[in-house]
Amino acid sequence: MIGIFGGTFDPVHYGHLRSALEVKEIFGLTEVRLIPSAQPPHRDQPAATATMRLHMLELAIKNQPGLIIDTRELNRHGASYMVDTLMSLRQEFPIEPLLLFIGGDAFNQLKTWHQWRHLFDYAHIVVMTRPGFELQNPDDFFKVRQAGKITQLAHNAAGKLYFQQVTQLDISATAIRNMIAEQKNPGFLLPDTVIAYIRQNKLYQGH
Repeated sequence: MIGIFGGTFDPVHYGHLRSALEVKEIFGLTEVRLIPSAQPPHRDQPAATATMRLHMLELAIKNQPGLIIDTRELNRHGASYMVDTLMSLRQEFPIEPLLLFIGGDAFNQLKTWHQWRHLFDYAHIVVMTRPGFELQNPDDFFKVRQAGKITQLAHNAAGKLYFQQVTQLDISATAIRNMIAEQKNPGFLLPDTVIAYIRQNKLYQGH
């Protein structure tokens, strides 16, 4: 099984990294592909350039086997729609179960995503939740796809919805950027190598 973890990573922080590591172990994944978004359709353009966000990601996962950077969205023109990304991954891995990991907030906005129903044609969707999270008034589309066990994901290539609790580190990239702009120390929120890169390149100072 292959994990897919998209984001702007502007900058990458321990909230992203801890979740990626946990789901890799929980689901016994061969790899987790961290996919930086080029032009996110649902949010403002990233503050750092694509190249800089990629460098920060490289520094952050340098010594983490099984965490892989996938640059297909950065290499593609136009808006970074996840359905296109999953389609291209499915062409590369025709029979392997693909697990798209998203947060609870993203799941609540899923119906605003481009061709969101087709996401299930190419992958399972795993929602990383906080303790006590409950699916509110699920409609039939989600009900019929909801899996109760991880084995159901392993035995199908795509099409299931699964909820998994992970350690929720309440860290936001926006808060980190604001902290740096205010000349506060963002230590222990993201790797020191990434902080050094941000300082060296004077990133986020006028955020």
